[in-house]
Amino acid sequence: MEWYNEPPSWREEGDRLVVQAGAETDCWRVTLHDYVADDAHFYHRAVDGDFTATVEFAGDYGSQYDQAGLMVRDSEERWLKCGIEYVDGAQQASAVVTRAFSDWSVVPLDDDPESVWIRVERTGPAIEVFFSRNGREFTMIRQAYLTETETLRVGPMAAAPRGDGFETVFENFDVA
Repeated sequence: MEWYNEPPSWREEGDRLVVQAGAETDCWRVTLHDYVADDAHFYHRAVDGDFTATVEFAGDYGSQYDQAGLMVRDSEERWLKCGIEYVDGAQQASAVVTRAFSDWSVVPLDDDPESVWIRVERTGPAIEVFFSRNGREFTMIRQAYLTETETLRVGPMAAAPRGDGFETVFENFDVA
């Protein structure tokens, strides 16, 4: 595994990855806000063909748009980030699909779960995003076309677009 935009601090503890997201970091392209950011922290490995990636994580979200979860990346202009995004004081299950322009969707979580699981399934050029509160029962929140590129980079990501940064603990990251 290697970093794309290494965070200010991080450590591995067995199957746990603890990440301190840096201030004013994000991945976004153009839509509505008319800017491009590509400095979110992304700990990844290359994966060929179809796959399922899953991770459990908990973040100390506190500032608008604090976010953590999984990223699937082809290039600066083609990627998916999904997980939790902190919007207007509440956690949202979130997915951003970017193909030159970012396309964002959220599902409000009224219960502010302590931790969540995100699962991403790639089948050919299609990608599906699933969310779970318990790691057993998953609900699809997004299906999209991403890319036909054979090899993608996959792994945990975190960013703090407006805040001073925050800590996230990722556990049991798996790709099959």
